[in-house]
Amino acid sequence: MTAPVRIPFPVVDEVSRHCLQEEEPETVHIEVHLPGPVDQMRLRKAFTEALHRHPRILMREAKGPWYRRRYEWELTPEPDVEVVTFAPPGPRALQDARTRALTEAPPLSVSPPIRLEVVDSVLFLTINHTALDGPACLRVLATAAELYGGRDNAPAAPPVRPAEPRQEPSDTPTTWSPPARVAPGTPDPSPGNGMLVTELPLPHRPKGSPYTVNDQLMVTTALTIAHWNREHGARPRPLRITMPVDDRPRDTTMPIGNGTRLVEVSFSPSELHHPDMSALLRRTAERTRALKALPRPQLGHGAALLTAPWAPVAARAALTRTLRRAAAPWTSTTLLSNIGRIPYPLDFGEETGRAHAVWFSAPARMPRGLTVTTASTAGRLHLALRWSRALLSHGDGAHLRDLFEHYLHTTEVTP
Repeated sequence: MTAPVRIPFPVVDEVSRHCLQEEEPETVHIEVHLPGPVDQMRLRKAFTEALHRHPRILMREAKGPWYRRRYEWELTPEPDVEVVTFAPPGPRALQDARTRALTEAPPLSVSPPIRLEVVDSVLFLTINHTALDGPACLRVLATAAELYGGRDNAPAAPPVRPAEPRQEPSDTPTTWSPPARVAPGTPDPSPGNGMLVTELPLPHRPKGSPYTVNDQLMVTTALTIAHWNREHGARPRPLRITMPVDDRPRDTTMPIGNGTRLVEVSFSPSELHHPDMSALLRRTAERTRALKALPRPQLGHGAALLTAPWAPVAARAALTRTLRRAAAPWTSTTLLSNIGRIPYPLDFGEETGRAHAVWFSAPARMPRGLTVTTASTAGRLHLALRWSRALLSHGDGAHLRDLFEHYLHTTEVTP
C-alpha cells in the first residue's frame, strides 16, 4: 500500500496552527445566494468531483510525535466525511447557518477541512483558515458549479490597467508607533465573533480616475473607524489597515491553500479629519500600488524564521504565542479584504441559476477585533462586518455599517 503524500505546513498555516483559540475559531465564511432550488444528489456529486479536480484540498493534519519539527498535511484519496449537508428550512435557518460558520470550525484532523451547508437556495461554505483561504475555495466552488449545471464557469479576464513605473509613495505616515485600536463599544458577554452582512450600491468612480474601487473601500474603512473612535473618545492615532494581496491565477491551475500576502496601508489622524477627498483617494492609490508591487513574504521575514524547523513544533508554538501577545499593541487597526468582482459566473444551470450575491467574512480575533470583507456580484457591493464580541455588540456593528455606507458615498467625488 502506497504511503499517503505529506506536505509540510507552509508559513501561514503553521503560524495559524500555533495560535488557535477555541473561543474564537479561525473560520472563513462564504455565502452564495442562488435564485433557484438546489438538487441534493447533483450538488453532492458535483462538489465531490470538484474536490478531486483540486486534490490539494483533500487533506488533513498528519499525526506525529510531540518532538516533531514540522506539522504536515496528509493528502487523502477521498473525503473522510460527507462534506455537503442540507439544513431543514425555517425562520432562523439562515441566521443559524451564519452562526455555525463563525462558531464551528471544520476540524483539521478530517479531510477536507471545509464544509458546504445548503439552506434553501443559499450555499454556506465554512473553511478552517489554518488550511485554506476564501479565494481558493471559491475556485473549487466554481468548478462544482460547472459540473453541476454544465455551463462554462471560466473566470472573467481581470481588468487591464496601464503599467506604471514603480515609485515610493509620498508622505506615508510613520509605522514606528503602535497604531490606533478600534474603540470598544458595548461588548457582549458571550465569546466568539458576531457578523452583519449587507448589500450596497457599488461606488461611482469617474472614468480615468487614478484610484480603484479598492482604494475607495480602503478610504471608506479608514474614515469609518476614525469617526467611530472620535465618537468613543479615543485619542487620535495613526490607522494601519491590513490588506491581503492575491497574485494567483483564477483558472484551474490556481494553487489551493493560503495564498495571499499581507500588506499594511497607513493613514495619519490629520488626513482623516475633514479630508480633501480627491487628494486622499490619490494618496491612498499611490500607497496601495507601491505596496502591491513590493516583493514580500506572506507574513513578513520574521514569520519565516519562527517556522524554520530549528526546534520541535511544541517549543516553537509556545514562542510564537508569546511573541504574538507581545506584538499585540503593534497589530494593525483592522483588516480590509476586498475580493473585488467575483471572477466566476457561479452559474449552476437553468433551474438553479447564477449567483446574485456572494458574501465573505474573515476571522476577527482580538486585538484587531474587527474585519471588513467586500465583494461585488451583479453590479452590487456585498459587505460583511465581523467583530469579536469582546469588543463590539450587534448594535455596534449596525452603527459601523451605517457609517461605512455614509463614507462610501462620500468617496464618489467628481473631477
